Formats: sequence, C-alpha cells, structure tokens
Amino acid sequence: MTAPILRTLAELREMTRGWHRAGETIGVVPTMGALHDGHLSLVARAKELSDRVIVTIFVNPKQFNNAQDLENYPRTEHEDARKLERFAVDAIYVPDGAQMYPDGFATNISVAGLTNVLCGAHRAGHFDGVATVVTKLFTQTSADLAFFGEKDFQQLQVVRRLARDLDLGVEVVGCPTIREMDGLAMSSRNLLLSDQARSRASALNDVMEDMAEALGQGASMGDLLPDATARLATAGFSDIDYLEMRTNDTLRLIETASEPARLFAAAYMAGVRLIDNIDVPVVR
Repeated sequence: MTAPILRTLAELREMTRGWHRAGETIGVVPTMGALHDGHLSLVARAKELSDRVIVTIFVNPKQFNNAQDLENYPRTEHEDARKLERFAVDAIYVPDGAQMYPDGFATNISVAGLTNVLCGAHRAGHFDGVATVVTKLFTQTSADLAFFGEKDFQQLQVVRRLARDLDLGVEVVGCPTIREMDGLAMSSRNLLLSDQARSRASALNDVMEDMAEALGQGASMGDLLPDATARLATAGFSDIDYLEMRTNDTLRLIETASEPARLFAAAYMAGVRLIDNIDVPVVR
C-alpha cells in the first residue's frame, strides 16, 4: 500500500486529529531519508507497537556543521516511498525547510552534559540541531511513541533526555543496530563509499569487536588503543575522531569495563565519516 506523502503541517494535523479522536496511538520514525534496512527495522517495530505509523523524511540543515556534507547527503524520496510500501505505514511526512524553520524562526533547544562529548565534541551545534528538529517533529506528529536506532546511541540518549525533561509525553524506543553481512553498521553514509572503500570499512567493526572482548576480560583502553588505531590506519581509515569506552547512562569516559558501558568510534574512510558503537561485557 502506498502511503500518502504529506508536505505541510496542516495536512499532517488534519490526519492525526482523527486518529487521536479514535483513541489510536501514533508512532513516529524520524529519518533523513536514504532508507536502508536499519531504518526499516524501526518501521517494523513501530508497526508492532503503534496503531498508526508516520515516517518523517527531512534532511535537517541544523545538524550539519559542514555545508559540503549537507549538499552530499543522499536524497532518495521516491525510492524511500517504494521501500515503505510493504509496511503499509499510514503517512510519510516530507516537510521542506519553510515548514520546519519558517522566516523568523529563533528557537534553539540544547541538552547539556550528554552533548559535549563524542560526536558533540567534533561537530559544533550538531546535537542542538537534532534536539530542535526532534522536538518539532514530536509536536507536529502528536506522537505517542518514537523509534530510534542504537547505532546513533548518543543521539538516542539525547532524545530520551529532552523528551523526559520537556514532558513531551513521548516514549522513546531504542532499537538494535542493523549490520551488513560483514559487520559494518548500516548507514545512509555508506552509499557515499566507493566499492573499494566499502570493502575496507568493515575493519571498524572487526577492531571494535576484538576490543570489546578484551575489555570484558579485564584489559584497559590504554592497553588496547595503540594496536587498534594501527589496525584502522592499515585498513585505510585516515582520521579517528574518537575511539572511547563510555558508560551507557551518562556517557562518562571510563578506562575499564567495571560497569555497563559501550565502545564508541568515529573514523573517516575515504572522506566519509562512519560511526559505530557496541556493548562491552562487564568484567566479572
């Protein structure tokens, strides 16, 4: 079934009012398009837990701090709509910039603490852009549930915090990372890799899995980082923004796996910034 594509807030609200009057729950899957199986797993989960499902597609300029990165971001609306047909979602919301940020727009939402590390330390203003657009999408869609992937774990924690702090009445549901057969986390940015770069990119997950296993056996990050960074360089990664272990809840930096934590990485392959995170077993 082909879902209606809505481009204005007025159309969207006309539709959601009827759903709420009927006592139906609304689930939203916010995306920037270029949908892959990771996104579609969120849609499938939303269908399981919600009466009605809205998928949003908006390439948000406020979360890019590099104009070239924004320009190069894949835009595949028609293909995205085709991929969503088998899920029978109820609406695809594709606003333009004027719908999201009309003339005179002057509000910025910032979440303290969680946003000054990892990607936040390397992409100035990124999480303010995420927090602002997500808050708008939550209120525009009247969502009861929102679905985000653990692949962007820092983003997931930021969205959970803002929903709680602002009493938005939205339950934020985290869903597992979906990976390619070779372990690379699915991402719209993978489309920007050449075939050769794509084949080398899986080294990121290989290195992280080996590190997580060693950390779970009592090794420290200091023990593991020299070899890990050398392996990534050999694989063709040119720069590493971070390769760190942080606690699940507050994203506090830790050296050994003494409490629930994740290993986080961001590195560049052929000019494309790839991120990933994996769970680390707690040392017993």
